[in-house]
Amino acid sequence: MSAALEWNPGEANPKQKLFFASRKLYTGYGGAKGGGKTWAVRTKALLGAYNYPGIRILIMRRTYPELQSNHIEPMLKMIEPSLASYNGSLHSLYFVNGSLIHFGHWAGEQSELEYNGQEYDWIFLDEATQFTWRAFQFLGGLLRGVNEFPKRFYITCNPGGVGHRWVKRLFIDRDYISGRENPEENEDPDDYVFIPATVEDNTALLKSSPGYLRMLSAMPENLRRAYRYGEWDALGGNYFPELREDRHMAEPFQIPRRWKRYRSIDYGLDMLACCWFAVDEEGRSWMYREYARSGLIVQEAAREILARTLPGEEIEATFAPGDLWSRQKDSGRTMAELFAECGAPLLRADNSRVQGHMMVKDMLAPRRGGQPSRMFFTSCRQTFDDLRDIQSDALNPNDCAKEPHEVTHRVDAVRYYCISRVLAAEAEEAARSGEGELDYDEFIHGGEPTAAYLNFRGY
Repeated sequence: MSAALEWNPGEANPKQKLFFASRKLYTGYGGAKGGGKTWAVRTKALLGAYNYPGIRILIMRRTYPELQSNHIEPMLKMIEPSLASYNGSLHSLYFVNGSLIHFGHWAGEQSELEYNGQEYDWIFLDEATQFTWRAFQFLGGLLRGVNEFPKRFYITCNPGGVGHRWVKRLFIDRDYISGRENPEENEDPDDYVFIPATVEDNTALLKSSPGYLRMLSAMPENLRRAYRYGEWDALGGNYFPELREDRHMAEPFQIPRRWKRYRSIDYGLDMLACCWFAVDEEGRSWMYREYARSGLIVQEAAREILARTLPGEEIEATFAPGDLWSRQKDSGRTMAELFAECGAPLLRADNSRVQGHMMVKDMLAPRRGGQPSRMFFTSCRQTFDDLRDIQSDALNPNDCAKEPHEVTHRVDAVRYYCISRVLAAEAEEAARSGEGELDYDEFIHGGEPTAAYLNFRGY
């Protein structure tokens, strides 16, 4: 094996030295802005590449422009050209001792296909609160290999963002999963450490930018507390803070046949998201099935939806966004027509974002003796987590954020359902009675108002 390469990155501050010295499986660093997180990532990665010949390192950011400006360009200035070369098409630094640093950006669930099967010894997730829990779990699965290098996962973070909840749970609250029947699903507290840092720890920044403290202090109160002092309770940003696992989730049960069932979809080539709902006698909706997959044309999407709808499972309607009724320039047909031809006819849902999201919030609110109007089976975990993670729009707090895009698809499918009109199930006694034939007037006029009519919900 090649000898370690010599390189002097300069003096690190005490918190950065703790970050460099950590031997935990998961090391978190940051909290407030200006704590020197990005420099720590660049320097730690280069130290690893120089000192451990053959090591494979991944540095991940949400977008490629962030990666280019915060890591690639500065690191190319830091390295000696004789020690490493950069391949721009592969976004990788190749070192003469056999080490590799790959720069990656996360484009949502589609990136799982790109990184599936890859192996790394160290992973750096920079600005981790911009990543979903699903992305963090997937990337953790890339920490593998048969070499002797100990596997390490480093994250840097500030409060706020779509990943605020999972970062705070693991690194701030230290609330770990335990007691699972399968021990592999439990989390070991000894695997995690968090190194808090504020701008005061970064003396180099204070010296070069003395006005930075005034800029942080001039922010609105919640942002000032989060970014100036690293207070994790100052920010959450979740659009649906009322969503609670103990209130809105239930173990799956056999749904009575009399309950009316519906589907709701969000569709595009980037993602098909489909949700199945059942409505009980009180008008409460239960989401009992979910499915999501990218890269499906209409025929494939319809086939997947139908394949996951059980034989004899009568679906009253399938709600879908209005853009599926837009005519294609080449054929003059709509995607809604294609779905219908494939055996999955659609019903157009109102696409009002703010009104739809407000309807979702309304259905999550306690009512009828403290119970909400929307419940989720535990088998619909991904939809539930997307609803918990999606943020408020920074420019319009009445709306949900549209980024990161991968958490919006299932939320939109729920929104199309909630803004549409559905019927409550018949009461059990009425369903058993077999009320007999209707006479002509009853058939034409519907007879007297029934409980089912009065329980009609405009949700």
